[in-house]
Amino acid sequence: MRRHLLAFSAAALMAAACGSAGLGSGAPPAPTSGSTPTPGSGYSVIVTQADHTATLKVGQRLEVVLRASSGMTNWSHPTSSDTSVLSPAVDPAATAARNVTLAAFVARAPGHATIRSAAGPLCSPGQACPMYAVVFAADITVTS
Repeated sequence: MRRHLLAFSAAALMAAACGSAGLGSGAPPAPTSGSTPTPGSGYSVIVTQADHTATLKVGQRLEVVLRASSGMTNWSHPTSSDTSVLSPAVDPAATAARNVTLAAFVARAPGHATIRSAAGPLCSPGQACPMYAVVFAADITVTS
């Protein structure tokens, strides 16, 4: 049952992501996987919810930046499926920003890991609330 729910959630996320492209929010486009962060940030790659894959070399740092959509809760803290390949790192420069979830990782060994996070509907207390979750997943490849 749990696998079916996760698969359904992933499919719903993909459909929502495809359907929301080009809605003209006025914001600049999100960086693509493998994009270069601003100088001095200390990250080799920045991943957003628009990214589904990224590649790093051992020793490089990855930042995950997830912005909450309208009507949704903040994303849960992103986790790595294999911490021996991609381990969490402390980001001393990270500041709390409203509706933004930040996480940092370090590529430790060659291999593959998946970063996952989830969000749900933002509901008013005492109101009926839909039962669904949106799941973010990015497959990360680490090379030597």
